[in-house]
Amino acid sequence: MANNISFPCSIILLLSIIFFFFINSSHAMPSFNVQRYGARGDGRTDATNSFLTAWSLACRSRARAMVYIPRGTYMVRNLVFWGPCKNVITFKIDGTLVAPANYWSIGNSGYWILFAKVNRISVYGGTIDARGAGYWSCRKKGGHCPQGARSISFSWCSNVLLSGLTSFNSQNMHVTVHHSSNVRIQNIRIRAPSGSPNTDGIHIQSSSGVTITGGTIATGDDCIALSQGSRNIWIERVNCGPGHGISIGSLGDYANEEGVQNVTVTSSVFTKTQNGVRIKTWARPSRGFVRNVVFRNLIMRNVGNPVIIDQNYCPNGRGCPRQVNNLVDLA
Repeated sequence: MANNISFPCSIILLLSIIFFFFINSSHAMPSFNVQRYGARGDGRTDATNSFLTAWSLACRSRARAMVYIPRGTYMVRNLVFWGPCKNVITFKIDGTLVAPANYWSIGNSGYWILFAKVNRISVYGGTIDARGAGYWSCRKKGGHCPQGARSISFSWCSNVLLSGLTSFNSQNMHVTVHHSSNVRIQNIRIRAPSGSPNTDGIHIQSSSGVTITGGTIATGDDCIALSQGSRNIWIERVNCGPGHGISIGSLGDYANEEGVQNVTVTSSVFTKTQNGVRIKTWARPSRGFVRNVVFRNLIMRNVGNPVIIDQNYCPNGRGCPRQVNNLVDLA
C-alpha cells in the first residue's frame, strides 16, 4: 500500500515562490547601468562616452533592454542615440543630466540629447538641465552665439513614451518631436525664465499621432508649438504659463508645405500667458492648411489674448508679405 505524503502549506508556498523567481529570472530585462561603463555622478566628470556605450550595448540586445542612470548628477555633452535597435528599449533616469557650463560645448550641434530612428523607446523620469542662462545672455547682447541646442529630441522615431521628465533651462526648445509617429508625452515638467528666448516647451513638426497629457510648462516662448505636418494631435490637462501659450504655426513659410489637421486642445489651464490658444500664418502663397481644430474646456487666468487667429503673422514688423492668405479653414 502506497504511503500518502503530505507537505505543509508553508513548504508548498515556498516552493512556488522559488519556482516563480527561477522562471522570471531567466527572462529578466538586461540592464546597462552607465556607472558600469565609467560614468561618475559627481556633476563634473564627463560621462558622455559611458552613456553612448550603455546605449550601444542595449540597442544591440536581442532581448528587451534598459539603459539605467542611477541617482547622481552626470555631466554630458552631445548625446545621439541612434537606432534602429533590435528590441524594445527602456531609458530609465533616476539621476540628473547637466550640460557643460560652457554653452559652446553643445550649442553648435542643434541638439543636446537626440534619439534618432528608434522604434519602441520609453524614457522615464529624471531631470535634465541644459544650463541655458549663458546662451540666453549671449543672444540678448547680440553677440557671436551658436545656434543653440534643443534639450531632448525624437527624430524619425515611432512608438515613443516620454514620461515624468523634468527639463530645466533649455538653450532652445526643451522637447522636440520631428518626423515621428505614435508618441506619448505625459506628466512632464518644463521650466525656464519667462524672458528666455525661443525656449518652446514642446515643438512638434511633420509628426502624427502625438498625445500630450498632464504636466506643467513655464517657459519663455510657446508652451506647445505645432508646426507644419502636425497631424492627429491630442493635448489634455496641461498647465501653461508663463509663456506664449499653445500655438499652431507659424505656417506658410514655404509654398509647398504640409498642412496641420485633427488637433484637440482640452481641459487645460493658462496662467499669465501672452496668448491662450493661437493659430498664426504668414500672408504669403502656400499649399499649407489648418483644419479640424478643437479648443474646449480651457481656463484662462490673466491671459493677454485668450484665442487669436492671425493670418498676417509678421513678428518684427519689417518686410512683411502682403499676399492674401487663406490657410485657415474657419468653416
